[in-house]
Amino acid sequence: MTGHSTPDTDAALAALDRLPRARLAEFPTPLRPWRRLGAELGLAELWCKRDDLIDFGLGGNKLRGLEFLLADAQAQGADTLVTGAGPQSNHVRATAAVAAHAGLRCLTVFWGESPAEFDGNYRLTRLLGVQPCFTGDEDRASVDAGIEHACAHVRRRGEIPYAIPRGGACALGALGHVLAAKELDAQCRALGIAPDAVVMATGSGGTHAGWLLGSRLLGAGWRVESFTVSREVEAARLQVARLASEAAGLLGLSLQFSPDEALVHGGFIGPGYGVPSPEAAAAIQRVARSEGVLLDPVYTGKAMAGLLHHRKRGMLDGDCIVFLHTGGEPAFFAGDGSWLLPL
Repeated sequence: MTGHSTPDTDAALAALDRLPRARLAEFPTPLRPWRRLGAELGLAELWCKRDDLIDFGLGGNKLRGLEFLLADAQAQGADTLVTGAGPQSNHVRATAAVAAHAGLRCLTVFWGESPAEFDGNYRLTRLLGVQPCFTGDEDRASVDAGIEHACAHVRRRGEIPYAIPRGGACALGALGHVLAAKELDAQCRALGIAPDAVVMATGSGGTHAGWLLGSRLLGAGWRVESFTVSREVEAARLQVARLASEAAGLLGLSLQFSPDEALVHGGFIGPGYGVPSPEAAAAIQRVARSEGVLLDPVYTGKAMAGLLHHRKRGMLDGDCIVFLHTGGEPAFFAGDGSWLLPL
């Protein structure tokens, strides 16, 4: 189930435990068997790590990184969290909830124009008191410069901003997902199971990076594999490897991950980031009807579409697989839902 530890990795895990962390949610999240779907896929065991059930801010694994980021912001005396993404971002919604809970302001930079519909995550984000601004540019990267400009604006008002990158994808945020790997390791030991692979979606790269680092520190026997939902495969691998290496540095390690170690697969972005695809819709319906669990059309639906495709074609080895459900159900309440038809 796990390999051997070393003094260096033991010291790194101890350093992780000592890092300031704002406790926002109850952990561990459940690890549930998906017996019917697993049998359909010819697996001895299929499990789901339910980070969608994180009990704060409507859930989702973005809270894991935000626990460390909030603690860092508070240590720096910040009074405003500044972040950004698209209007339907899970990360922005979670950041807004964290800011409200901590009594901080939250300023968010969204790409593009103000949406015509006031729904899904955008409705929740506004309800939580976010001050939104829009770049007017459909390029997602426009958010990065927008965050810098917003921080400068906050400083001019005599306030103290704390910048959080798109998706919370930074080394400190990735450490929250190291803890998720540590949770899974303990759960597997208790249940007597040995996963061959942990499968997830990757967008901004922080989740996969944390799991890659955590699995290495634990000596875990599983592979960490992801399906990209935004970047091209090579760009995603570079991002994951960079973040994992930087996160290792925060723990006093000189580990350098190569892009080849980031097992990222492509082919399931569909029409584009945040745009539902027919393959994701089919995967969402299959999981809903076999396990009674809702996936989302932006991340987990596309990752599950990839898992089903790869398993069917013999491209995902192993008898025991864990699927990471990172959350995102508010996306079901955005738009008219026609992408999911026919039912």
